[in-house]
Amino acid sequence: MKASGADDGGRPAGSPAPPPPPLEWKFSHVFGERMAGEEVHEVDIISAIEFDKCGDHLATGDRGGRVVLFERTDVTNRGSRKDLEKQDYPISRHPEFRYKTEFQSHEPEFDYLKSLEIEEKINKIKWCQPANHALFLLSTNDKTIKYWKVQERKVKKISEMNVNASIAEQNGNIASSSMNCPSGYLPNGGCSERPCSHLNNELSSPPGGLPSLRLPMVTSQETNPIARCRRIYAHAHDYHINSISNNSDGETFISADDLRINLWNLEISNQSFNIVDVKPANMEDLTEVITSAEFHPTHCNMLAYSSSKGSIRLIDLRQSALCDNHSKMFEERDTPGSRSFFTEIIASISDIKFAKDERHILSRDYMTLKLWDINMESGPVATFQVHEYLRPKLCDLYENDSIFDKFDCCQSGDGLRVATGSYSNLFRVFGCMTGSNEATTLEASKNPMRQQVQTHSRPGRSLSTLTRVVRRGSESPAVDANGNSHDFTTKLLHLAWHPTENLIACAAMNSLYMYYA
Repeated sequence: MKASGADDGGRPAGSPAPPPPPLEWKFSHVFGERMAGEEVHEVDIISAIEFDKCGDHLATGDRGGRVVLFERTDVTNRGSRKDLEKQDYPISRHPEFRYKTEFQSHEPEFDYLKSLEIEEKINKIKWCQPANHALFLLSTNDKTIKYWKVQERKVKKISEMNVNASIAEQNGNIASSSMNCPSGYLPNGGCSERPCSHLNNELSSPPGGLPSLRLPMVTSQETNPIARCRRIYAHAHDYHINSISNNSDGETFISADDLRINLWNLEISNQSFNIVDVKPANMEDLTEVITSAEFHPTHCNMLAYSSSKGSIRLIDLRQSALCDNHSKMFEERDTPGSRSFFTEIIASISDIKFAKDERHILSRDYMTLKLWDINMESGPVATFQVHEYLRPKLCDLYENDSIFDKFDCCQSGDGLRVATGSYSNLFRVFGCMTGSNEATTLEASKNPMRQQVQTHSRPGRSLSTLTRVVRRGSESPAVDANGNSHDFTTKLLHLAWHPTENLIACAAMNSLYMYYA
């Protein structure tokens, strides 16, 4: 008989569920693997990664302005659940992706009015709602956003010639029969009364006779994905675009640069509405810039944007046309006496994401990953130290400009874990559930656990208690998580988590690595 006040698992009623065990990550795929000693061209370095909403497609953009699409194959090929049960086939299996297509999204340009070169590098990619078996996505460089449609189209494949003798004989017979006509036909429907023999004399046969005449043949109709640019949204940003985000209404999206956020309609490319403008009347009074912006996943009237001062502002589009005033502002107060020359630089937020539960916001600054509760503006509810061992090296990082690197962040589909990148092609996975001490270090290679060390962290407390949690990994002041000196030239800036499964795609220079658990 079950004791009173306890659930089926033996826990007291109302107590939080225990955190799941740490995931064991395994290598899945690598595309564009770099051989030892192979030189990497600047244009081939990956600069953006994005899964679509269902996770069946993955898009990457590079510094050469190209967009490469990958599609998942094991979902469509494995059959129904009932068939798998009959075959005793496991439901969860190794995820398989393959190359689908690629296209040139942006070309290098030159702004003659400002004497400014515009790079072709892809800054962001966002998937839009698919329709009629076609895929739609937005891609942007520093100045121009493009709306792409990718659809499977039948392409006729023509053989060189009918080299088959039997086919050639048939073609010859057809040609011969067409010559056995009672009268010769002239242009515009005229008819000649001259005998066919006269026409045959004028049309000289090829050497070997009519059977040797070669005609092009349609051998097959292949289906290939074709990318076509539907819209170009240009001339709306004076500064470099750092973010684009789709609205949940499926009709609009935002684009953000250092000082402004614009609202677009997907069907209207020559007009946008400025909804946030932080540019002061005197540029000498400028104290912060916009670093990232994101629409709420379900509320089409809400969006959040981050700043170089480490704050996040939540705005409501229903309040006014120009959202100069925010609804909420999330900011962590400085500890007295802790400020230094680098404090404001490392506080700058490089990426924000709304959590899957729609109640939290995930942000990444240079040193940490933070989780914020929308209902609590005074500070983050959890802080994850990504590479605290670099703090004594901030002066060196400033000298080589590494301190200005912008790292992405992402969250798992179940909302239990978060991930972000670091140096030496490492990335970190943290558990964010109550009581979790998961802090895994992985390397972007075919052996991801090579850099794995046992890390200890403070036991987390429930997010519902609105109590701040600090989670740390290895904190050696001079070495990385594996005891090796750090390589600042190999940095893992971009990664994405599959929306429904434990699958992470990350970019190491020109190589795309995938890992599953």
